[in-house]
Amino acid sequence: MDLAVFYALGTALIVAGIIIIIAVSARGAGTGEGKAGKAKVRGGGVIMIGPIPIIFGTDKKSVKTVLALALALVIAVIIAMLLYYWLLR
Repeated sequence: MDLAVFYALGTALIVAGIIIIIAVSARGAGTGEGKAGKAKVRGGGVIMIGPIPIIFGTDKKSVKTVLALALALVIAVIIAMLLYYWLLR
């Protein structure tokens, strides 16, 4: 494959992500969700430093979800590395 194909695919994915973020933000702003005192915010995140994830979150369910996603990401990276090594032999 040509390098331009990967460049175009990456650019398209970034633009699609921005459009999704804007659409979700606009949809949530007009519905009246999150009235004062009734909103319950939950969330979590992960910072990957090499193969080591640093996980944080606001509640146990969010942390468990992010932990599962981080574990899946680490496994996918290990499989990709092994596949890459195997193809180069």
